[in-house]
Amino acid sequence: MISDHTNAIAIAGLNKTYETGFHALDNINLEIKRGEIFALLGPNGAGKTTLINAVCGIVRPTSGTITVAGYDIITQYRQARSTLGLVPQELTTDAFESVWNTVTFSRGLFGKPRSPAYVEDVLKRMSLWDKKDEQIRRLSGGMKRRVMIAKALSHEPEILFLDEPSAGVDVELRKSMWAQVRSLSETGVTIILTTHYIEEAQEMANRVGVINKGKLILTEDKNTLLRKMGKRHMVFALRDPVSVIPMELSAYPLTLEDDGSKLVLAYNDQDDNDISEVLDHLKSSGIRPRDIYSRQSSLEDIFIQLVEA
Repeated sequence: MISDHTNAIAIAGLNKTYETGFHALDNINLEIKRGEIFALLGPNGAGKTTLINAVCGIVRPTSGTITVAGYDIITQYRQARSTLGLVPQELTTDAFESVWNTVTFSRGLFGKPRSPAYVEDVLKRMSLWDKKDEQIRRLSGGMKRRVMIAKALSHEPEILFLDEPSAGVDVELRKSMWAQVRSLSETGVTIILTTHYIEEAQEMANRVGVINKGKLILTEDKNTLLRKMGKRHMVFALRDPVSVIPMELSAYPLTLEDDGSKLVLAYNDQDDNDISEVLDHLKSSGIRPRDIYSRQSSLEDIFIQLVEA
């Protein structure tokens, strides 16, 4: 088991260059704590799946070191791999096998003793118990995704990788899956997920990392990141639309939205903009808001800022 004082995953100086010369990973350094939910974000082709595959021993790094639960993934591969569960993007299961047999067989592949009670517990946790005798081919895409997670949990891993876990899953099932993943984390399982749904990372993760063009450009506690980079917006919904921002208001970071029907002031906690002064200038310019409300930047807004920088 991972000791309380050990990172679940420690990556140092990791590089992966393919024979074509493509540099998929560029000097990645990352530590993931035991029991946290870590979201790895990045556009298509950024290196997310390559990084996961390197940690899981599917892709051999060009250079650098990776330890999992204190085991080196190359020199102690068997011990390292036994601590990992991987749910890949692709749904790879025997279509004609039952849910029960699929999960039981996966447990046996890791040399674990038969444990019908544990398999039953996993299937119940993933809301699959009533489907245990169903052939995989008869399941919906969302249910197949749950079977993949159950398979990955079959050998009682300490670290679970979810590569695009909500791909092809409808919104209701996605939120149900989030709740189940959170409950896994509460049992001490470390969870690393990649996702295109920024909402998923914002809902679930304790910490986020952003990878782009093979470089890990940021790792940060989610709430700290939102506080440091997240802009707040004061929205003035106008009685009468305007086509341009009056000169008297040019000193403020204001923009027009919705064909001039909204005037939006962007600010953060460090700014010294006085809302009452803005209101005074609006009044003197003959602009009368019919409503005033605030909104907060999302993790998606910050992600777009980072990858477009």
